[in-house]
Amino acid sequence: MNTNDIFQTVLFIAVLIALAIPLGRYMTSVLDGSSLAVRKIGKPIEYVIYKIAGIDAQAEMSWKAYAVALLLFNALGALAVYGFLRVQQWLPANPQGFGPMTPDAAFNTAISFVTNTNWQDYTPESTVSYLTQMAALTVQNFLSAATGIAVVVALIRGFARHTAKTIGNFWVDLTRITLYILAPLAIVFAVVLIGQGAIQNFKSYEDVPTLQVTTYQVAKTDAQGNPVKDAKGNPVMQDVKADKQTIAMGPVASQEAIKMLGTNGGGFFNANSAHPYENPTPLSNFLQILAMLIIPAALCVVFGRMVGDRRQGYAVLAAMTIAFAVACWGEISAEQSGNPVFTSLHVDQSASTLSAGGNMEGKETRFGIAQTGIFTVATTAASCGAVDAMHDSLTPMGGFVPLLLIQLGEVIFGGVGSGLYGMLVFALLAVFVAGLMIGRTPEYVGKKIESFEMKMVAIAILITPFLVLVGTSIGVLSPQGTAGISNPGPHGFTEILYAFSSAANNNGSAFAGLSVNTPFYNVLLAIAMWFGRFSSIVPVLAIAGALANKKRLAATAGTLPTHGPLFVVLLLGTLVLVGALTYVPALALGPVVEHLQLIAGH
Repeated sequence: MNTNDIFQTVLFIAVLIALAIPLGRYMTSVLDGSSLAVRKIGKPIEYVIYKIAGIDAQAEMSWKAYAVALLLFNALGALAVYGFLRVQQWLPANPQGFGPMTPDAAFNTAISFVTNTNWQDYTPESTVSYLTQMAALTVQNFLSAATGIAVVVALIRGFARHTAKTIGNFWVDLTRITLYILAPLAIVFAVVLIGQGAIQNFKSYEDVPTLQVTTYQVAKTDAQGNPVKDAKGNPVMQDVKADKQTIAMGPVASQEAIKMLGTNGGGFFNANSAHPYENPTPLSNFLQILAMLIIPAALCVVFGRMVGDRRQGYAVLAAMTIAFAVACWGEISAEQSGNPVFTSLHVDQSASTLSAGGNMEGKETRFGIAQTGIFTVATTAASCGAVDAMHDSLTPMGGFVPLLLIQLGEVIFGGVGSGLYGMLVFALLAVFVAGLMIGRTPEYVGKKIESFEMKMVAIAILITPFLVLVGTSIGVLSPQGTAGISNPGPHGFTEILYAFSSAANNNGSAFAGLSVNTPFYNVLLAIAMWFGRFSSIVPVLAIAGALANKKRLAATAGTLPTHGPLFVVLLLGTLVLVGALTYVPALALGPVVEHLQLIAGH
């Protein structure tokens, strides 16, 4: 890393922490109902929503009722999105006349957006109508993000309450998170993006003349699409003149804002945040990175305030920040070092006033290596999946970093809600390991951690690696799986490993060298997305219910402090040992082997 890389990384982390603390205070007041917005401004709106939906806002739920409500709500959401995608040709706000998605693609997309994955194996600007973008995909961007935050709030209540049978009301949590947190932030951020140059309109796509007219030949076809041949059987060629380019329009800024704030990641355009209409300037790029991590960082503050010990939240935030900084160093260093093969050919890849240096393949010159590296780390540390560069063009070690961040469970800040509840699961495991070492019953935030909680922790931690490794095995062993590989060898293996890691961990980014818009991958990845999301949420809610029912224990001389540097190190060590080592054999077959081949000049 050079001085510019270090400066940009430090600046970003400083701004993130400075904004996360006040946002965390506000979110706490919303979630506990003490905010003026909840008590006065939004009360009539809430009342109408609850009245129409038949919800008793005063009735709280057990963890089982909370889980059932959450699962049913998201299942209905998936059906609604699937329906929009299948009948959009008959719906309004479709100026380009797009037809329906195929059943398997619609199934994959519906599951993708409901699970906060936003995996897109289609080209949005040539597939999805404006109404579907807004009423189906953007709405789910809000609701899937609100679902993740609701789960972590329920878990925090489990720590904060004692001898209680309930963990809150899912419908009230969902409503307040959407109304008072996600919607206001998204509106403000959308306006900022429009000011930077992102588009927001409902125009039909526009044709503009190109600066240069190009003429090329293509094979002539008849009305049925069959090639026309001459008397000798050769294809008849015809001249085609390319003198215009079609520019896609649409309500981009509104989707872009919640795409980033909700760590969703699904872009309005296929190029995602590398597209100038989604991410016009270096400043918008910086703000989009910030938007990905601001709510996950603020939730750490919420955790400390709601359990009555702010140091607990800051300890978790410190662990996340340290891991994020290390990941940025690894990613930017790998890309700034460039390609070892070029170095062996005496190509100067160092940064200078005339050259960015390093590996600029697949990157936007508007952003450079530093902002691209931070974006890549942020989008895979969070469960966002938005990209401002082609991950398939990263160096082997540059690709290793985001892949590992996904496989850690995306708990380094992580997705909105999912990142913190994932990290708290690792915190429970860390205190359990510490308790075994000293022969004492583990405790965390005043709650005794017993066998039921540890069984749920084991399920929550192991279900995702199971989905990733089994799915990858099926992909590399089946003809349908290997048919989509465009880069044979270790890089092709990494493409499949990355796809299943991204799906099961609800990230949504891809190496993009793998052709996945097939029934095989659409169905298999959808299964990984659904169970990767909800097979971890249910155990987390079970932990919340069990903890809420326990008494709060007073700290004693033998209690392990969970708010200091020692616990931060223990938490990071547990994360690396359990989260990372699970995937070491698979990583060795992919990016590690490719890196060694590159060093050897292959």
